Amino acid sequence: MIGMSRLFGRLALAASLLLLAAPGYAQQPDVGDEPGLIANDDYELPPELRKQVVFFRSSEAPGTIVVQTSERYLYLVQGNNRAIRYGIGVGREGFTWQGLLKISRKAEWPDWVPPPEMIQRQPYLPRFMAGGPGNPLGARAMYLGSTVYRIHGTNRPDTIGTAISSGCFRLVNADVADLYERVPVGTKVVVRQRPEL
Repeated sequence: MIGMSRLFGRLALAASLLLLAAPGYAQQPDVGDEPGLIANDDYELPPELRKQVVFFRSSEAPGTIVVQTSERYLYLVQGNNRAIRYGIGVGREGFTWQGLLKISRKAEWPDWVPPPEMIQRQPYLPRFMAGGPGNPLGARAMYLGSTVYRIHGTNRPDTIGTAISSGCFRLVNADVADLYERVPVGTKVVVRQRPEL
């Protein structure tokens, strides 16, 4: 018997294939923002991108999230020169940024409402997609300040370790669920292009 999440996943995949075959659908969305594609249950992250505790020297307080986009890692500072490191997907060329924000909201299986800027670039995107296994935000989302950026899951685990998004940071669903449980709303998030010296 097929599990409910797998059944919903197959239904979403079938719907996306019908959409791609529809007349007038001339362009596909950015790979980083493709709606309707389902994660490959057999996909395994390379060892260097899997969640692990690592040596991490930082002046940031324990509980702070540090994103280092050039490395494709997100660190949750633990103190004593240690951090939990997660492999991530980051913004593609032209969509990288750096700064200091806080987690302003958290959501489980979030709905996806592409921001107006993304709709302008990709007018064929859906205006709304309900949360679930086929949703590009994956299992959890942590919203960054009042920006359009999020730390979120993905239905494309093969994109972890790449520069592919429109500026959000994506983790595999198991990792984003783990991070979600560890950090409250108000958590400081430091986004850097390069490691701290």
